[in-house]
Amino acid sequence: MKIPSGTPAKRRGRFAPTPSGLLHIGNAFAALAAWLQIRHAGGEFLLRVEDIDKPRSRPAFAERQQDDLLWLGLDWDEGPRVGGPHAPYEQSRREELYEAALETLLAANRLYPCYCSRAELASVASAPHGLSSEGPAYPGFCRHLTEEERAAKAAVKEPALRFRMPSEPFSFEDAFAGFRSYSGDALGDFVVKRADGMYGYQLAVVVDDAAMGITDVVRGADLLDSTPRQLALYEALGLPTPRFAHVPLLGDGSGERFSKRDKSLTLAALRGEGVQAERLIGLLAHVAGWIDRPEPASAAELIPHFAPIRTAEQPLPIGDDMLRWLRSTF
Repeated sequence: MKIPSGTPAKRRGRFAPTPSGLLHIGNAFAALAAWLQIRHAGGEFLLRVEDIDKPRSRPAFAERQQDDLLWLGLDWDEGPRVGGPHAPYEQSRREELYEAALETLLAANRLYPCYCSRAELASVASAPHGLSSEGPAYPGFCRHLTEEERAAKAAVKEPALRFRMPSEPFSFEDAFAGFRSYSGDALGDFVVKRADGMYGYQLAVVVDDAAMGITDVVRGADLLDSTPRQLALYEALGLPTPRFAHVPLLGDGSGERFSKRDKSLTLAALRGEGVQAERLIGLLAHVAGWIDRPEPASAAELIPHFAPIRTAEQPLPIGDDMLRWLRSTF
C-alpha cells in the first residue's frame, strides 16, 4: 500500500465511525453534515471503519452502523459493502501503512520512547498543564532522557512511542468553527504507538485520510482540539492537509450534551420504535438551520440547502417537544 501524491481531481469526504457501540443521534448529525457537504460540492463520499482499538471493536457493531447509515439515506461511493481503489476500509487491516509512517517519523527524529506508567501519567491530571479532549497534556517526562536512562528503563519495560509536538502555535481556519489557534506546548507530546503495539488514533486517521485522498474532514466538535496534533503529523510526514469542519454537539433542552449511554437515542432504538428516517433527518436539518421548522425530509432533498453550521461552544439543544415530534407518527 502506498500513499498517493498530488491533489484528487474531486473533493472527497468521509465518515469514519468506531465500531465499539451503536450510532446515536449525535453521530447521525455528524454523518449527515459530512454527507451533505460533499454531495453539495459534487464530490465523493467514503466510509471507513476505525477499528484500530481491537479489544473494543466488534464486527457486529460495524454492520449495524452501516445498516443505520443506509436507513438514513447516507450512501457511500467507497467503503465496506461497496469496495473501491483504496481498500481495505478497516483500520485493523491497514497497519502496514502506519508502520511505514512511524519509520518516516523515527528517521526524522520526531518520535521518542516513553516508559511512563499509568500511575505516573495519572499524576499529570492534577498538574498545571494544558488540557484537551484527550485529557491533560503530557509534560515530557521521557522527552529528554539520556541514552543511559533509556537503556535502563528499556531493560524492564516496553516503551510507547510519542510524537514530539512542536512548541509554536498551530492556526487554521475551520469551515464551521472559524479561526482557531493552539499552542503546541499546551497540547503536549502524544502517543502514536502504545507499548502493547496498538497504533494511536491520531497517526492512523492522518495516514488513512492522506492515503484515501480525503480533501474534506467534517466531524464532531469534540475532536476540534485534536486538529493541531493532526496538522503537526501532516507536516512531519509531508502529506497534503484536508479542510476541516467541526459540527456542533447535540444536547437536551437544558443544553447538557447527550450521553452515549442514553440507549433510547441510538438509531437502532429509534428504528425499533418505528421512527421514520425522514423525521430524524428533518429534525437534524432544523437544528442545523437548513430548514425553518422540523418537517420530514430525505437526505437527498437537503443537498441544495446545505450550508456551514456555526459551531456553538455549548451543545445545540433538542428539547422534549422536538423528541416528541420525532417519535410522532402523524
